[in-house]
Amino acid sequence: MSDNGQPRTSTLPDVLAGPILRRCSPERLRIWLVASRPLDLVLELKPGDQPLQELPLDDEQCRRMPLGHHATLHLIEVGLDSPLPTGQYIDYDLRIRDGGSIADWAPHLHYPQQQNPGFVITAEQRRLLHGSCRRPHFDGPDGLAHVDGWLEQRLEQPSEWPSWLLMTGDQVYADDVAGPMLVAIHELIARLGLFDEPLEAATLPDSQALYSCDACYYHRQQLLPDVKESRELRKRFFGGARKPVFTSASANNHLMTFAEVIAMYLLVWSPTPWRLIDMQPPELSDEDRATYDNEAEVIERFVATLPAAARVMANLPTLMIFDDHDITDDWNLTADWERTAYGHPFSRRIIGNALLGYLLCQGWGNDPQRLATPLDEAQTLLEAAAANHNWLDGQRLDEVIRHLLRFEGWGFEIDGNPKLVALDTRTRRWRSERDPEHPSGLMDWEALSELQQQILGARSVIIVSPAPMFGVKLIEIIQKLFTMIGKPLLVDAENWMAHRGAANTMLNIFRHSRTPGHYVVLSGDVHYSFVYDILIRHRREGPKIWQVTSSGIKNCFPDTLLDVFDRLNRWLFSPRSPLNWFTRRRPMAIRPRDPDGAKAGERLWNGPGMGLITLAEDGSPEDIRQLDARGMEVVFPPPRKRP
Repeated sequence: MSDNGQPRTSTLPDVLAGPILRRCSPERLRIWLVASRPLDLVLELKPGDQPLQELPLDDEQCRRMPLGHHATLHLIEVGLDSPLPTGQYIDYDLRIRDGGSIADWAPHLHYPQQQNPGFVITAEQRRLLHGSCRRPHFDGPDGLAHVDGWLEQRLEQPSEWPSWLLMTGDQVYADDVAGPMLVAIHELIARLGLFDEPLEAATLPDSQALYSCDACYYHRQQLLPDVKESRELRKRFFGGARKPVFTSASANNHLMTFAEVIAMYLLVWSPTPWRLIDMQPPELSDEDRATYDNEAEVIERFVATLPAAARVMANLPTLMIFDDHDITDDWNLTADWERTAYGHPFSRRIIGNALLGYLLCQGWGNDPQRLATPLDEAQTLLEAAAANHNWLDGQRLDEVIRHLLRFEGWGFEIDGNPKLVALDTRTRRWRSERDPEHPSGLMDWEALSELQQQILGARSVIIVSPAPMFGVKLIEIIQKLFTMIGKPLLVDAENWMAHRGAANTMLNIFRHSRTPGHYVVLSGDVHYSFVYDILIRHRREGPKIWQVTSSGIKNCFPDTLLDVFDRLNRWLFSPRSPLNWFTRRRPMAIRPRDPDGAKAGERLWNGPGMGLITLAEDGSPEDIRQLDARGMEVVFPPPRKRP
């Protein structure tokens, strides 16, 4: 038995993680899977009472990329000659020609009532599950696994299935890793022979030296020093120094190598890799061992629910967009941060490895055609590593990373009713011209102009913005105050109102006469959930906006502190408060919704789970609720009309 309670497997299974359904339509299916070897696959589809369709997957329909000696990524994209029906349950299987069906190699992926996993393609995008911030070592239930029971109750009701499972940021925490998780990552790297790499300009020559060094567990901050002032950092470390700089407060186990990133994805998305490893705690100080033991108990509970989480992703088409923790905390927060982090080869490599992992494990499934060039470059890199005794070429890797860091196609859109647009709020930032230490705008003028063109003429639109466009005013003011004294990193000062140009341009988009009449903004990031109804002041025919925030999937805000913020925000910024006229949102009337079952006056819901929103034909919300992983369904009813 392994330390996490899973029986250890002596031989490698064919499939390590997946299948995960990605962007699907009646004409095209996309499926993500990682196997221990290149597989010859046949996709089988059975919509309702229709005949079974068998689709052998050739090299054009299944792109295979090596990740190590015993790990191959399979990116499946199948165009269909006959469109699949909408509104019906569609049974599917991935049959390995020499290895059996899903029911043989991943029986946890189908419900007891079914022989195989299945999915529903909807004609309109009017029912959505959404959430962000899934931190494995948060001591609480997993909202993604909780959705499994909710979905099982609706197996015979395909009309109630959501169109998408929207993961709105922080699907993994590359910068905040529990000690037992890092041990599991290294065990899995060794078990699968994931690629090694040289480490340029680091204190260690290569990945193997990193995995065995004294600072490997709980002391990686020695390699990622956390000093408060970025300008001091550059003076102290750059120009002959070998260490990169990051701002995460939890960087003691920060992922660094490409192999570590890939292993992390496998371990948070599938129970199978946990059966392949035999975890033994490393040598630790008494203090670190106490932390390790506490984290191990939480990770063990997380692993126990992974079959349910994997089943959800195997049955619901899933879209994903990054936020900072998918790469590193405060990613591109300020122009000064960018100059510091990208100014050193090792820190640039760490960021690039995480972004490369995002491309292969998350970004691909949103829009493969949009990402064709970086995917081709990644494949060339990985195939060369397979031919080079499982070693990534450092210069080639850095060249791929250089192109990734300049790439501007991470956002995506899906036509439909309503139209859905997912924003890249991380890589196309509006940098402060006054002070490089001030927070950058979440999107620059060009990116916001492109957004306006995307939504012109649409009746209604769903905007996926990882950070809320309309957040809690008190918290935003606290962030502004810390920014004014030069400490934006201390309070994670990332919000749409933090940069005047970005804020004004975004508000002007909402006020434009040719943009949609109804906007629903889906967000996460903040580790609590809330809903705002928003109107343009003094315009009877102006657009209606709903800010719907669901966070975290497996994370929470400190209860006592959030309660204080909630109460103060209600007192200081009530609808009739004159303080509202001193904010950048003064042209708008914002009315919060009170969640049912909350304490009197409470507007911020604090609990792990996922949001569920149902939209009317005109794109306005009919129902907004939070599927709390503690067993509650929390409804956010419309605010009462004022007397």
